[in-house]
Amino acid sequence: MRRLFVAALLTCAAACAPASKPATSVATGADVTVMVFNIHAGKDAGGKDNLTAVAALARDVKADLVLLQEVDRGTKRSGNVDQVKVMGDASAFGTAFGRSLDYDGGQYGIAALSRGGFDAQFTEALPVTPAQTRSGGSHEPRAALVVVARTPIGRLTALNTHLDASREESYRLQEVAHVLAILERSRKSRLPIVAGGDFNAEPGSEVHKRVLAAGLRDSWLECGEGDGFTYPADKPVKRIDYLFLTGSLRCTSARVIDTQISDHRPLLVGLR
Repeated sequence: MRRLFVAALLTCAAACAPASKPATSVATGADVTVMVFNIHAGKDAGGKDNLTAVAALARDVKADLVLLQEVDRGTKRSGNVDQVKVMGDASAFGTAFGRSLDYDGGQYGIAALSRGGFDAQFTEALPVTPAQTRSGGSHEPRAALVVVARTPIGRLTALNTHLDASREESYRLQEVAHVLAILERSRKSRLPIVAGGDFNAEPGSEVHKRVLAAGLRDSWLECGEGDGFTYPADKPVKRIDYLFLTGSLRCTSARVIDTQISDHRPLLVGLR
């Protein structure tokens, strides 16, 4: 499946015309705006259902691409709602979903919204040894969702992930090694690439260092405003949500949006 996906990207990069360019997005000097947001299974910081507010925010900030973590699809805890469809319908954006695991009668994972829609998508597991054990003896495997989105700058490959939340880094280091391998394969398409999500790792961590050592650039370090803290939403004290850049992509603006429609605050990045 991955070989077919890469082959399709190579064919498209050579033969497909770039997507037409709509109006420049709201971020000053930006040609494409990306929002990274852990939506807490569609609940606000107080635990109340809040999916429509997420979709409204994506529209209000004129995001072209939205990378979402902690997304439910048909789980009992979320009222058996397909959260991806609800957000897609409310925003009129194209949708993509990456399953991390079957959970509570449905699926749990990561998702993406694109104002211009998607040309391709696939999900790849991020296996670790031993399997992560949560309270109660359950396991929470992690995954990466890779999409090719149609944006104002043409087709853009984006990887979205949500890494392990353990206090120590051993699982995250295994997971990020898989992420970097996926990104290396994705370079064959010759499309611009970004990678984002909730990495559960602060700047200066070994995970962060390895991502930078692989040649990715932390957008916040290029043009962020303020401390960049994204968690927790009510009184943020750490930066764990990222958008990493590759190649000729440049950050023109990066800010954290002051909102409590999740237990995280969203990161909004303008690119050119």
